[in-house]
Parts: sequence; C-alpha cells; structure tokens
Amino acid sequence: MQIIAAALFASQSGRAAQSKPIGKQALPDVNLKGWNVTAVEVSYGPGEESNPHQHPSFVLGYVLEGEIRFQLRGEPERTLQTGEMFYEAPGSVHQVSGNASKTKPARLLALLFAEPGVPLTKPA
Repeated sequence: MQIIAAALFASQSGRAAQSKPIGKQALPDVNLKGWNVTAVEVSYGPGEESNPHQHPSFVLGYVLEGEIRFQLRGEPERTLQTGEMFYEAPGSVHQVSGNASKTKPARLLALLFAEPGVPLTKPA
C-alpha cells in the first residue's frame, strides 16, 4: 500500500513523497450511492467545548492541532493528540468534544458522510 501511495505522490524531481497509515476503521454496511461527504474544520479556543450531539451517519475525524477531549456515550473519555483520528458510528452520541488545553487552541477536521438532505448534526 505504501509503495502505491508513494508512486502516486512522486514529485517531478523523481523523489517519492513519504506516506504512513495513521488509522484504519471498518465502516458500516451502507450503500454510499448518492451520498455526500462534507469536510468541516472545527476550531476550539482554550478550554472550549461543544454541547453533546450526534450525527445520523458516520464521521471520520483527524486532529489537526492541539489536544481534543473525546467521548462517545458508553465509552471512556480519551484525549486525542495532533495526528490522531477518531470514528463515530451512525447515531453515536458525541458526549464530550472539546479542547483539552486551557491555554492553547485546538483544531480538528471532521468528514461527515450522509445522504443528501439529512441534517449533519443534531442535539443529543
């Protein structure tokens, strides 16, 4: 897999870009025909957090900067570092989502996969 990725990202100088897997997640058994993916950057100031919420479909997230407090209902809370990813199954309640730092900002990229017309987020 890395060889293929490196070949795809080879530069004009003939040197290949470096690639490494950062996560792997089994996905729900859904037909994605006609679905959309929406990329959302979420920025948290020091100590900020989101209210509990859920997504009707599935979400893949990646921490771009800082440390993110993360908890899905029924699971233990954990702190994700820059470069780590997370997964939310359809209908999961995102109980805790916020900046773990009281002094530094944090950002994450969320990829929300959903059928057209379905709200991407709703209160839990």
